[in-house]
Amino acid sequence: MTVRAPAARQEHLAHVVFISAAAALGGFLFGYDSAVINGAVDGIKGHFGVGAGTTGLIVSAALLGSALGAAIAGKLADLKGRLIVMRLAATLFVVSSFGAMFPFADWELAFWRVISGIAIGMASMVSPAYIAEVAPPAYRGRLASFQQLAIVLGIAISQLVNFAIAALAGGNTRNHLVGLEAWQWMLGAAAVPAAIYLVFALIIPESPRYLVEDGKLDRARTVLAEVEGDVNLDARIREIQGSLRAEHKPRLRDLRGRTAGLLPIVWVGIGLSVLQQFVGINVIFYYSASLWHSVGISQTNSLLISLSTSIINILGTLIAIAFVDKIGRKPLALIGSVGMTFSLATMAWAFSTAHKVGPNEVRLPHAEGLVALFTAHTYVLFFALSWGVVVWVMLGEIFPNKIRAAAMSVAVAAQWIANWLVTVTFPSLSEWSLSGAYVGYSIFAALSVLFVVRFLRETKGKKLEEMG
Repeated sequence: MTVRAPAARQEHLAHVVFISAAAALGGFLFGYDSAVINGAVDGIKGHFGVGAGTTGLIVSAALLGSALGAAIAGKLADLKGRLIVMRLAATLFVVSSFGAMFPFADWELAFWRVISGIAIGMASMVSPAYIAEVAPPAYRGRLASFQQLAIVLGIAISQLVNFAIAALAGGNTRNHLVGLEAWQWMLGAAAVPAAIYLVFALIIPESPRYLVEDGKLDRARTVLAEVEGDVNLDARIREIQGSLRAEHKPRLRDLRGRTAGLLPIVWVGIGLSVLQQFVGINVIFYYSASLWHSVGISQTNSLLISLSTSIINILGTLIAIAFVDKIGRKPLALIGSVGMTFSLATMAWAFSTAHKVGPNEVRLPHAEGLVALFTAHTYVLFFALSWGVVVWVMLGEIFPNKIRAAAMSVAVAAQWIANWLVTVTFPSLSEWSLSGAYVGYSIFAALSVLFVVRFLRETKGKKLEEMG
């Protein structure tokens, strides 16, 4: 069967932008779920009467589920297709959002957050892989950046929703609104974007590489024509078949190598994932409202600061999207690593000036408080324009076809575990020493500079079949 590619370049580009954006809604759910808990933390603590340790476990419970979801998504995506994984993730997220809205105990809330985490882990693994497989090489970096753009938009929208709900409830997340406490509405509202993701997952096409692997060549030609435009479709099919012929279904044992038990490229993927989290970025998005409240800022203003941080996050991501295919992945990552190191070190200094004004309350001097606010925003900016985008782009690119799904699962699972470690430890670390916690994050940012220089190789403009 011969399929004629669309003659107009803009037509196929518009189509691939649409389906990439639809797939990236999985990232929107990731960001929304990650940050929605930010506004609910104080309400959850007060409702269930829990301390720092239990709060950390409830907040981080989703991350354990995410590690599990990411680990199983690769195998399921290879067996049943990318779209099945997206649809399952969306369904689980809708159900868990309603469950988290009506918890009768703290452990039940943690359970529903684990379920939502499984959904987010699955979506976080399959979305960048799907986008990488449908995107033409010339646009792949920018299209893959949609994942991170969707994440930061999800964070921002969740903060906006949280702020609006808190304002309607009189500025306190424990206040009632239509029969429920405000923080319950915050968690339940996540079902809306999940339902939208499910709708889009029902209408976008399957990955052409999966269709070729599954023997559905006519459908693969049609999809390639839609996303790549005026190309020799038969030649592209043969190119994909040749790549697939040299491989088998990826398994975890295929990732074994001589370097501490894994292939070096797998360790690079794990390193990218772990360092992205160990610089402490999600402390800003999970705990910032509680953090600023703890140093003397009102609850409503703390939510407003969290919203402004999310806007900076979006601006940084747009900068990264504009430059990731122009100057490359490695230079962006290096710029971000250096900027984060100095910003985090400055934040650590500012928080070291905090003094207690009560048993559970501290204050920053005015000047140091302004420094902390400013450097928190510059830190988010440097992260967003670099590691926030580059990691997701490179995880979709760096692995050879024969191990991509399995390696992606391991790398993304490592990311969620690292995220969990940071999230579960921050409440206790901040009680011990808020400044000390940020010293630790700044050290990992400095290590990320060395990692970029030593281990990252540029992937700009290369076809996925060239990755070796």
